[in-house]
Amino acid sequence: MIFGGSGSSLLPGCRPVGSRYLTSRHHTWALGAVPVRSVTSLDGRRQVLVLGWCGAEDSDLQCLRLAALPEDVTWRWPGAYTVIEESEEAVVLHTDPASARPVYLVGHEGAWVWCSSARALASLTRATVDTERLACSIFLPSVPALSSGRSFFTGVEQLPPGSRIVLPTDGRAPRTTTVWRPTPDVCRSPAERLRTTLYGAVAARVASDPELSCDMSGGLDSTSLAVLAAVALPDCFRLNAVTIHPEGNTAGADVCHARRTAHAYAGRIEHHLLAMSAKHLPYTAISAVSATDEPAPSTITRSRLTGQFAWMREELGTRTHMTGDGGDSLLFQPPLHLADLLRHGRVRRAVSEGFGWSRLRRISPVPLLRDAALASRTSRARALTRLVDHIGGTAHGDLRLIRWFPLFPFPSWSGTATRGLLRTATDRAAAAPDQLSDLDASVRTSVDEIREVARTAVADAEMAAASEIDLSNPFLDPMVVDAVLRTPIDLRVPVHAYKPLLGRAMAGLLPRAVADRRTKGSFDADHYAGLRAHLPTLLELIDGRLAGMDLVAPSHFHLSLSQAAAGVPMSLATMEQALSAEAWLRAHERSPELMWLTPSEEACCD
Repeated sequence: MIFGGSGSSLLPGCRPVGSRYLTSRHHTWALGAVPVRSVTSLDGRRQVLVLGWCGAEDSDLQCLRLAALPEDVTWRWPGAYTVIEESEEAVVLHTDPASARPVYLVGHEGAWVWCSSARALASLTRATVDTERLACSIFLPSVPALSSGRSFFTGVEQLPPGSRIVLPTDGRAPRTTTVWRPTPDVCRSPAERLRTTLYGAVAARVASDPELSCDMSGGLDSTSLAVLAAVALPDCFRLNAVTIHPEGNTAGADVCHARRTAHAYAGRIEHHLLAMSAKHLPYTAISAVSATDEPAPSTITRSRLTGQFAWMREELGTRTHMTGDGGDSLLFQPPLHLADLLRHGRVRRAVSEGFGWSRLRRISPVPLLRDAALASRTSRARALTRLVDHIGGTAHGDLRLIRWFPLFPFPSWSGTATRGLLRTATDRAAAAPDQLSDLDASVRTSVDEIREVARTAVADAEMAAASEIDLSNPFLDPMVVDAVLRTPIDLRVPVHAYKPLLGRAMAGLLPRAVADRRTKGSFDADHYAGLRAHLPTLLELIDGRLAGMDLVAPSHFHLSLSQAAAGVPMSLATMEQALSAEAWLRAHERSPELMWLTPSEEACCD
């Protein structure tokens, strides 16, 4: 599912082979099964398109006929969608604030072309992979600010989320206005806002496909979605809820909590257990990943994910599947919240929460509060400037728990080009203006993280689409994200609390044992088992494209990978980022590019 267009009449016929125009002005096109809603303005001079899944009723869309669209048009209704205005003077794009439906832009032959796929635009301009952007994704994934406005292809930029972008039809430079800013909402309780918007997001999907399925892992996020879906379903339907588990083991805590929920909603939830065997271990056949706009978050666990999709499609007839992805990023309070409390003069509460967090981590509260005080006096721009000096040095693994950009130990297997690329990217990010600089630090970092998670989730959705399943993440709906991030500082949840906002929003709906759960099953053992099982293949894989870019040193990477497989304690996160990137590069090279119509071919089509 791809859509796009050109803002200029100077570039006729700029669309992919097989696509279709959506308007008589021939500015916007769609390729594949793109959900499209269309409204014409009252004066007839402007056509408004809603592209992507949107839960608005037809009557709701009548507001789009007015002279000016409401600023909240991309987060007013459930779903992840882009709104386009076409007129003789300009094409106007409205992007969603969560980046759940990213839109990309490229200059081509003196005009602008935009598209929902960065890889599609790269095929138009013959753009190569952006090595600097790739390095940031591997070595500094905890600093999403470095990727702001950039795709994984040189010259292909991502349009700013939560913005109104005007593309004049005469080819002049785009004009961008930031329209989304999560200012505190003091009118309604945060739990009420979350419950209303999350239920709306789930109910709209249920109405669209009452035969949908949902993850029910036993954790709070996916179980909440399953319960809301069960409540929203018509009486004649039952929700297909899926819990995966290790083959031969159905006594784990995750399965037990999922069963409690299914029992509480007997007659509304049809509970399915799906066993995962050795063929579903992490790292299995990661080289077979499909080509996407960027490395998919589920690359390492691809076999498990595709196995689940195939089983649901065959056994349940699933067309739409909901997951709890994004819940952690949205509902956990960032540590910088302590710095915000100090900056706003809430010293007593900051000390209280500092002690609460220190008890949870079994450390002294003094370093936490000292770090919070330092962070409260440091701006985001200043933190980025200081970051340049830390990259790849002894301070790269700084253990401070409260800081703008946490850095993990720099791997010994980084290539000779890596540090220079990371420093260049950090310099650029530090110099770039921040359109949301007035937000509290914890809110600003949440915006960065949520946008990163939502954008990368699109790659997982592309993997699901290959199995003819529409993957849906209600926690990443812009409407839900907006509701949570507007929480005033005095009502924000403590850093050390386990998702109390969701617990309050789901009050009376979840079984008490599930609502009170503070832990979640871990798949770490599976990752080490998969690493041992597939070590020879992985050692061969890493001696490839990344090595050719001087981003990794293969001999050092081989040593670290072998040590991890042997059981030496270490974090696998950065290694898995590199392996995912290598698999993605190979998929991009072997997969055919999207073909675009030339002006002469377009004339023949007409």
